[in-house]
Amino acid sequence: MGSGTTLARGQYAEQLAFDHLIEQGLRPHSRNYRCRGGEIDLIMFDQDCLVFVEVRYRASDSFGRASDTVDSRKQRKIIRTAALYVARNPGLGSHTMRFDVFAIEGCKDADYRMTWIKDAFRPNNSTL
Repeated sequence: MGSGTTLARGQYAEQLAFDHLIEQGLRPHSRNYRCRGGEIDLIMFDQDCLVFVEVRYRASDSFGRASDTVDSRKQRKIIRTAALYVARNPGLGSHTMRFDVFAIEGCKDADYRMTWIKDAFRPNNSTL
């Protein structure tokens, strides 16, 4: 499996997550926000709450669940990136914010498991 296949699977997983969240009533704001410090896969609104979503994909859980790959280091990176995003979009600062993880496990189109973890982690301080 080459990196192109991995990228395609990651994009497919992100689209699955996006579609599911839309079906659940979330509204899209931005996708694949990148800056020097990191990336946020999906930025959406859940009513008036600004939601930063990290999408994780694993073909199997042989080496652990996909959601377990969002360790404290990854969380800090996402939180810093979200803070920069809000700073660059001042109208968003008044919204409540949440960090979700959307994990997808499985390798076949019809044979995958999705887990949406709302409020999966929080900043350790009140900067957001």
